[in-house]
Amino acid sequence: MSWYKKLFKKEEKETLNKGLEKSNQNFFEKISKAVVGKSTVDEDVLDDLEEVLIASDVGAATTIKIISRIEERVARDKFVSTEELDRILREEISGLLLENPHRGTGNIDESKKPYVIMVVGVNGVGKTTTIGKLAHQFKSEGKNVVLGAADTFRAAAVEQLVVWSERVGVPIVKQNMGSDPASVAFDTVQSAVASNADVVIIDTAGRLHNKVNLMNELSKIKRVMQKVIPDAPHEVLLVLDGSTGQNAFEQAKQFTAATEVNALAITKLDGTAKGGVVIGISDQFQIPVKYIGVGEKMADLQLFNGTEFVDSFFRRAK
Repeated sequence: MSWYKKLFKKEEKETLNKGLEKSNQNFFEKISKAVVGKSTVDEDVLDDLEEVLIASDVGAATTIKIISRIEERVARDKFVSTEELDRILREEISGLLLENPHRGTGNIDESKKPYVIMVVGVNGVGKTTTIGKLAHQFKSEGKNVVLGAADTFRAAAVEQLVVWSERVGVPIVKQNMGSDPASVAFDTVQSAVASNADVVIIDTAGRLHNKVNLMNELSKIKRVMQKVIPDAPHEVLLVLDGSTGQNAFEQAKQFTAATEVNALAITKLDGTAKGGVVIGISDQFQIPVKYIGVGEKMADLQLFNGTEFVDSFFRRAK
């Protein structure tokens, strides 16, 4: 089942609504100012709408695409009222999200055992927390999980992952500070195979020191894991901090150039008005946004559902 069509539980939907509240309020305040005193969607309204979308961190390229589509509809329908603008915007943004050709199915591919996830991203984006929450989700589904602390350059990174492993109750493989990250990854997948684990989650160093070094390091980690599991990693999950807006775009560019990212997690959406970044990143990189972080609790890392996201983003206060 596509994660776009995954049925949301009531509490999940309430969490999503609350998590996108700042983005929602900020967006509609700006939209209201853009259409004040106007009865139809004309060139001035479209210019103002373009500014609103860019200010909401949808990104310039995606904004131009959305505005172009609305212009076509206005030209075709001749008369479009400002009251209809919400509906048209919602439809066009939903359309963009649903056009992403790389939609995943469910949480993991259970035909791969163990299913290996390599997590990448810069320091401070919520990478370790995301790993901990993922481990919790997998364990709550009855899966056996092994964590690998391959960010051996920061003592804090290993310590944080150890705390999460204890909190969730899953084993962790680690080595001394400064050890070869690829060696840790090798030991982790070997341990996972030996213990018949279902899921392996490997943390990697969050340094954008330069693209060549990053590429070499991540490539080496992949190569050594493939000595144990030939098609590992099955998922390269890039974690981005949604609250950084355009910086998240830049990080996505760097990491997608350095390694074959095939899934995204966008965190910290509950503390920001920059929720539009999800729309732009999904459209521009054509990599599925698989998870979004909309709160501090374990269950507040949600499998992304494009339809529900747009519904919450455009939810008018009752």
